[in-house]
Amino acid sequence: MIRGGVQGVGYRFFAQRAAAKHQVVGYVRNEPDGSVEVLAEGPASNVEAFKNELAAGPQWSRVEQVEEITLGPSGKYTSFRVER
Repeated sequence: MIRGGVQGVGYRFFAQRAAAKHQVVGYVRNEPDGSVEVLAEGPASNVEAFKNELAAGPQWSRVEQVEEITLGPSGKYTSFRVER
């Protein structure tokens, strides 16, 4: 979960580009409380680099908190998508 000023600033599309760059799969979506949920699967080093980029965020965002929960890979995802 990414919290702060992260909706309405292109954050989901920033996450999609970062996922492609770091070769991770999963999804990103806005939550009703103003946060953004991200699920990412891939090699640990790729996911870590992706997470670091998400913590920085795009130019107009203001990331205040990154909450991480580690889960085992599901194998359910073959790409990274923006969910509405």
